[in-house]
Amino acid sequence: MSSWSAAARGANARARRRQKRRVHERGIAIIMVVGAISVLTVMLAQFQDDTSAAVASATADRDGVKAEYMARSAVNLARLVIATEPTVRAAISPLYMLMKSKPPQLPVWEFSDRLLMAFNDQDSVKDFGNSLGLDMSLAKNLGLAGGKFQLSIVDEDAKIDVNLGAANDIAHIRLSREIMGLISPILYDPMFQDRDSSGQFHDRLQTCAAIIDWADADESAFNCDTTTNAPTRSGVEDSTYSLLAKPYRRKNAPYDSLEELHMVSGVTDDFWATFVDPDPTNPKKRVMTVWGQGLINVNTANAQTLLAITCAGAPTAEICTDPTQASAFLLGITMARAITQGAPIFGSPKDFTSMMKGTGMLGPMIVLLGMKPVKFLSESDFLKSITIESKMFSIYAVGVVKGYKRETRTSIHAVLDFRDAPTVAGPSLSSVLDSFTGNTATSASASASAVPTNTAYPLTGSGPMTTGPITAATAVTAGGQIIFYKVE
Repeated sequence: MSSWSAAARGANARARRRQKRRVHERGIAIIMVVGAISVLTVMLAQFQDDTSAAVASATADRDGVKAEYMARSAVNLARLVIATEPTVRAAISPLYMLMKSKPPQLPVWEFSDRLLMAFNDQDSVKDFGNSLGLDMSLAKNLGLAGGKFQLSIVDEDAKIDVNLGAANDIAHIRLSREIMGLISPILYDPMFQDRDSSGQFHDRLQTCAAIIDWADADESAFNCDTTTNAPTRSGVEDSTYSLLAKPYRRKNAPYDSLEELHMVSGVTDDFWATFVDPDPTNPKKRVMTVWGQGLINVNTANAQTLLAITCAGAPTAEICTDPTQASAFLLGITMARAITQGAPIFGSPKDFTSMMKGTGMLGPMIVLLGMKPVKFLSESDFLKSITIESKMFSIYAVGVVKGYKRETRTSIHAVLDFRDAPTVAGPSLSSVLDSFTGNTATSASASASAVPTNTAYPLTGSGPMTTGPITAATAVTAGGQIIFYKVE
């Protein structure tokens, strides 16, 4: 029995050892499986993050490219709208011939958002059709898929051009009078009597001179005092900028951007918000520019700018010294613009001066407003500073592509010069209707005849490529000459 018991105990011990070994092996296997699953989970999560990031990046790049080209399309369409203005003006010329006058430039760019609805997103196409009573479902190749554009065309000739400071002495005097006319009203006195954020005082004459001295080519300080026979120069330019914590020099060259004004002594945040860019979200409200042709369009300039240029030509007029008279002028111009809905008020620059003097067809209007007639120092000189035709335009286009949880936006700011642009003939009404009805032969022939014979830089070409792509891209075409282009 003893030997049997010993054998049984040995067998039981071996069985227990085998069981423990199996349990241990199972535990090791479970640990290895759990460890492998954990590692795979981490790898999968990392792979998923990398893939998601790559997909998001690729999607963002794709949407960015789509948004940029939608914005480019808006810029090109805007150029077409501006280029066809002479054609639209010619169509209404018989009406003005009955009144024995020439038709003024029509601000078609102010209605670009409505004129180009047929080329925007599908909702805009439907709205365009509804407004005209057309079934846009029959039209082909209209509307954008997967996005839209937002467009604003700004007339730069409706603003005070500070780059006149980089021109000749006559332009300096004109700019100084316009700046002083803008900032002289007594309601702005606190701005020039208090210290700025750096503890400095800047009066009107100093600020005006600083704006001109920044862009002129000489080292002589300009004198903005236009009320006396004082000389236009008053010694050497001061060393204001060299005394700053981070000193720099005056540029003595034209402004490259409007933001450069921030570097000019006296252009504080309050000055900027009041006289330069009152509403950054709406560039049409800008008062100053660096891209104008030098003449201010009295048909498109806002009331504040018109008051400034009037005071430039008649600094002693009561609308420049009496806040009540100034308020009446601003209110009258604003009401007139609202009534005319953007239509030009003045048929010639002389119509504006006649109105301010209380004569002509529009003269009685200022009398009704309680304003006193203006007496210009030199009407002939004043007429040389105004116009009724704009040639410089800023195009602000934004391409918008909506994603699942985000929106991609690409903005383009382009500045166009139409001073030397050839006239493009527009298609006839019959050709437009044929394009909707599918009569391709007639519409094609009409489109061909609408292309101007501009052999140097044809509308459909890219200019003389022998001079390089940059020169070709900025060549003068019917769509104007690009002088500034920024994508962001």
